[in-house]
Amino acid sequence: MISESMKEQVAKSSVIRQMFEEGARLAQLYGAENVFDFSLGNPNVEAPASINESIIDIVNNTESVKLHGYMNNMGFPEVRKKIAESLNKKYNTHYDEINICMSVGAAGGMNAILKTILNPGEEVVVLAPYFGEYNGYVANHNGKLVTVPPNPPTFRPDTKALDKHITANTKAVIINTPNNPTGVIYSEDDIKKIAEVLKKKSEEYNTDIALVSDEPYRELAFEGIKVPFIPDYYDNTFICYSYSKSLSLPGERIGYIVISDKMKDADEVASALSVATRTLGFVNAPAIMQMVVAANLDAQVNLEAYDKNRKDLYGGLSDLGFECVYPEGAFYLFMKSPVESDKEFCEIAKRENILIVPGSAFGCPGYVRIAYCVSNDTIRNSMSGFEKISKSLGLS
Repeated sequence: MISESMKEQVAKSSVIRQMFEEGARLAQLYGAENVFDFSLGNPNVEAPASINESIIDIVNNTESVKLHGYMNNMGFPEVRKKIAESLNKKYNTHYDEINICMSVGAAGGMNAILKTILNPGEEVVVLAPYFGEYNGYVANHNGKLVTVPPNPPTFRPDTKALDKHITANTKAVIINTPNNPTGVIYSEDDIKKIAEVLKKKSEEYNTDIALVSDEPYRELAFEGIKVPFIPDYYDNTFICYSYSKSLSLPGERIGYIVISDKMKDADEVASALSVATRTLGFVNAPAIMQMVVAANLDAQVNLEAYDKNRKDLYGGLSDLGFECVYPEGAFYLFMKSPVESDKEFCEIAKRENILIVPGSAFGCPGYVRIAYCVSNDTIRNSMSGFEKISKSLGLS
């Protein structure tokens, strides 16, 4: 009954979600307190109190017709204008509502962008390790995903390798910083080098290459590290933003797309994004949540909780002899598998009721991802299991 393409996608279904569902099964068997689920990037830090307060206020003080009705496919103009003004204040830009398209989370935004720019068979370049769902997003729009190999042990972007993977058929490059799964934040120098490559290749092939910056973790940066604002470095830039992580609202599916005002044919692109949002079936981003985020543009979650988890997990695993990439942002730790197969190591960890995700799910075999958006108790209590694994493998 289902299509051949969907059969293939089902077979490759998200390993992250599979591990999450396995965690629920194990919790029923052994008790939730005895299962250490580091599989899913599902924020455990509460959303700011102002979020619920805004929902109540908006529901009580907004006309029902507006509260539940249609609007421009790109979103409420007044919401988009507020977001534009907030970005102008932070980054000294000159955006207006035409530069903002409200989206159904970052995933909806990414699909709207690719629907807008991709012709069948055109290439989208990603830098491994990368969020595995990009495979599906590109396939949705008949594009071809091209992977730049990972660059261990730093996992900073290898711009020489990027240069070699861009062809005359390249339509876009997707970057993600702070990065899922490594926690690495690309520096200003990294971004400048990426921009230089794209400018050079665009001139060489006489094409327009889009840079799509996937930024759900932009506010989750530690130790004062600055996350570069990508449109400052490359004109044909889209930002794909989500409030799922920055305000702990993953289930609300709310975010936005920034269309750089320096982008070629920016007005035409904005019109196309509006049509893409409608024809993809989203129609528009959730109305109430648009109003909620507009009322909470300066709110943020408790980063101290994530920072403590980051330090405790990195320090604990390093002390046990595991080799970890130092996480600068997001809420993931990328660890080298102490056995050749990352999938085998995930099975070893599961014997101790520890659920982690193989790096092969992110185009980077030989590593595993550990999501530390969990309670600190989960991290501390998991250490005895990690210690058993370390000793059994001769690491400590």
